Amino acid sequence: MRRILVVDDSATMRKMVMASLRDVKNVAFSEAGNGLEAIEQLEIAPFDLMILDLNMPDMHGLEVLRFVLNHPQYRETPIVILTTKGDDESRTEAIAAGAACYLTKPFHPKSLSGEIVNLLSEPCSSNVH
Repeated sequence: MRRILVVDDSATMRKMVMASLRDVKNVAFSEAGNGLEAIEQLEIAPFDLMILDLNMPDMHGLEVLRFVLNHPQYRETPIVILTTKGDDESRTEAIAAGAACYLTKPFHPKSLSGEIVNLLSEPCSSNVH
C-alpha cells in the first residue's frame, strides 16, 4: 500500500483532495494541517508522495518542500504543490526547489489523480504543470 500525505491548513481542502483520489488504487492517506505537522508525520513514517499547499501558518509550503527534499531520507519523495498561487514566480521557485508537479486551485479531480498515478508509477518523474 502506497502512502500519501495531504498537507493543507484547510480541512475541507484536504477532504476534497482525498475524495478526488478515491479511484487511485492501493493508497492510504494521512493528513497534516500545517508544515510542522507534516514534518512530524514524516518522522513517524515515510510517505511515497506528498501533496502540499504553499500558504499555511507556522511554516510556508516552500520551507516544507526544501526541508523534505534536503533530508537524505526523504529526498526521493515526489511532492506535488497544490496551491492558490498561480503566479509564475511561485511556480518557478517551487519547481526550482524540487517540486515534482505544480497545480493550482481550483483543481480538476481527474488532472490531480492523473498526476498522482503517474508520480506513483514513476517516482522520479519531473512532471511540471
